[in-house]
Amino acid sequence: MSEHRDPEIAEFKAALLSSIGEAKRDEHAAVHTPAQIEARKRGRPAGSTRADAKVSTTIRLDAAVLEALKAAGPGWQTRAKDALREVFVAKATPGARPRRSRTTATQD
Repeated sequence: MSEHRDPEIAEFKAALLSSIGEAKRDEHAAVHTPAQIEARKRGRPAGSTRADAKVSTTIRLDAAVLEALKAAGPGWQTRAKDALREVFVAKATPGARPRRSRTTATQD
């Protein structure tokens, strides 16, 4: 049989041989035992969350308010958060300037 000269086949063969070489040199990914998998805690790894992480909540809004927020396009939740921050957080901290989100900054 003649050897295929298809570039895809040649690329696949080279990648496969490289992968086998990595495995032989013990450069492959770690293999986890069932006990290690079972012992792993669910959720995000420790230390991977921000200190000022957001809090999930449910809020009920008038239909007209929600419609107006959504009518302005994507990013309506961030705009609502920024408006609430401007009204409540800025007033609670004298001299504080409201933070600008990425969506607000790009619209200017």
